[in-house]
Amino acid sequence: MKDVYILAIESSCDETAAAVVKNGREVLSNVISSQIDLHTLYGGVVPEIASRKHIEKINQVIEEALKEAGMTLDDVTAVAVTYGPGLVGSLLVGVAAAKAIAYAKNKPLIGVHHIEGHISANFIEHKDLEPPFGCLVVSGGHTHLIEVVDYGKYELIGRTRDDAAGEAFDKVARAIGLGYPGGPKIDKLAKEGNPKAIDFPRAVVEDAPYDFSFSGVKSAVLNYLNVSEMKAVEVNNADVAASFQQAVVDVLVDRAIKLCNHRKYKKFAIAGGVASNSAIRAAFDDACSKRGIKFYYPSPILCTDNAAMIGAAAYYEYIAGTRHGLDLNAVPNLKLGERI
Repeated sequence: MKDVYILAIESSCDETAAAVVKNGREVLSNVISSQIDLHTLYGGVVPEIASRKHIEKINQVIEEALKEAGMTLDDVTAVAVTYGPGLVGSLLVGVAAAKAIAYAKNKPLIGVHHIEGHISANFIEHKDLEPPFGCLVVSGGHTHLIEVVDYGKYELIGRTRDDAAGEAFDKVARAIGLGYPGGPKIDKLAKEGNPKAIDFPRAVVEDAPYDFSFSGVKSAVLNYLNVSEMKAVEVNNADVAASFQQAVVDVLVDRAIKLCNHRKYKKFAIAGGVASNSAIRAAFDDACSKRGIKFYYPSPILCTDNAAMIGAAAYYEYIAGTRHGLDLNAVPNLKLGERI
């Protein structure tokens, strides 16, 4: 079969990214322009600012990705782009750029689901990984427990009912004065604390054994801080961070292992920005190894939003015959497995 080179574009939130991926698993370039420093000033992502920055950076990032791969637009087989879910203004910038290239160069256009991209990040570094397997996608906007039935085929088994895990990390980090982005900062501070110092709740969703809820643990942390302040009790922020993180880790591992036991998975993967958390990785590694389950996770650079993962997902969509027209639009609330 002839080699397939995908030019992939990702702009769903606050990273402007482009990559060239060969045959779904070989990354020839992966360029990311982050806006973290900008949004840190506001304590979180400001959608209007994010979309304006994407407009400034998109062409530059695409050119850099092609240059790094030693290719031109004429050399690529197809153009792929994240079209949902995400911030609508941010998504539109990437979609418009991809459509313009596809039209100008008469290349096939492939719209990719953002979560599908995160799952596919595992294919890049683990050449032996093939469906079916279980996967936990855990990020600032999503906490999904998924069965990867086949390439491009997914069964959503569990999801968060309120805050995503990454969202809870950001809110707790802000409450204890760490600032944005919260995930890496809590991970770092937690290493200095005692994860058993404070018993924060582990929520169970009635009649939904694989679903998650993180608003309760977030509220419990805020209440603990408020009560301590009112009573003039000194707070050990490292203990708060470690205990909160442990509560989240316990819930994530519990649901995932329960699913592996029920479906008899021998392969389990994690993906998404929060999957780079060292405590989450260590807990899954331990839980999976004890049960003879092979555990997969991407490098931190492939956990965060990037275009290489979109290129990996797009390759399998491409060989399955998925093509989108120039009427492709951003779909901010796109569901996994939904085809537009």
